Amino acid sequence: MRTTIGEIAREASVSTATVDRVLNNRPGVGARTKASVLLVAERLGFFEGREGEFNLSQQSLPKLKLDFLLPTAKNQFMDVLRNELQAQASVRDNLEVRVTGVDGINPRQLAEKVRALEGLSDGIGIVALDHPDVREAIRSVAARGTKVVTIASDISHVPRVAYVGIDNRAAGRLAGYLMNRFYSGKGSGKVALFSGSLSYRGHEEREMGFRHILSEEAPQLHIVEQLEMMDDPDQAFEIAMELLTRHPDLSAIYNVGAGNSGIARALKAKDLRRHVLLIGHEATEDTRVLLLDGTLDAVIDQNPRVEAREALNALESAITGKYFERHAPRLQVVFRENIPEI
Repeated sequence: MRTTIGEIAREASVSTATVDRVLNNRPGVGARTKASVLLVAERLGFFEGREGEFNLSQQSLPKLKLDFLLPTAKNQFMDVLRNELQAQASVRDNLEVRVTGVDGINPRQLAEKVRALEGLSDGIGIVALDHPDVREAIRSVAARGTKVVTIASDISHVPRVAYVGIDNRAAGRLAGYLMNRFYSGKGSGKVALFSGSLSYRGHEEREMGFRHILSEEAPQLHIVEQLEMMDDPDQAFEIAMELLTRHPDLSAIYNVGAGNSGIARALKAKDLRRHVLLIGHEATEDTRVLLLDGTLDAVIDQNPRVEAREALNALESAITGKYFERHAPRLQVVFRENIPEI
């Protein structure tokens, strides 16, 4: 039996009148709804044997407008993520993707950027602070039908369709495990903890995981200071120089966020490059150099190529109802001996 308009309407959660307008290419239907109806109709086999009756095909699907808001801080991981989003979107005929830089440390500015997309974007991917202003902005655009995906760092209690990123708490525990193994047999030691901003839920989760593993398995390692440097290498350098002056006997540093190059510059300036253990995140051009020269001992990496793909897939799926199989990015520990191609 042939698929009916009523069956398409039920599957797409729209009225039969809307389906009729879409199938006959009449105005008055939004891009998201039109894409959903056409995909459902095709999946149910509605067009089979009706090619002459309906002048529609997969190519007639309207482009979905997706916006990604990424931090403008000096962060090579975000640069790679931005490039991957643009490159992967360029080979998808049904997507129109815009990537906008925003001061990720400024929640009000970020919230304004989100609200400005109300009614203009079908889907938004965001790397954002977990802040009341940002949460309310996300709730507002979601209430208008815009689908939202959080990337790299999640946001609590918002109607997002997916979180695309690693388990940051597990990443922090992994950092603590590595530090304990590296420092095994050396007695007690002082540890400093750097973060971009603990308003990023991902950074807070990494810190929590790191602290828990040290308290459980490495009580000889004591966190003497916790410092925020807003993911800025220059700020990281100044803060690290002051830290090393206060604690010339510092044993190790765990950097939760970006800014590894600034911390490394301070270690070199103080001639402590091979004396202070340094563990950071993300395999980038900067961290590749620091691993090779021995300043950085280990990097916990997530794959921006996978995160870009999953974010695009999650938004397209949520907008159109098209199924896709999710593949979460995996944690990988990188040493100087297994540096991946970047």
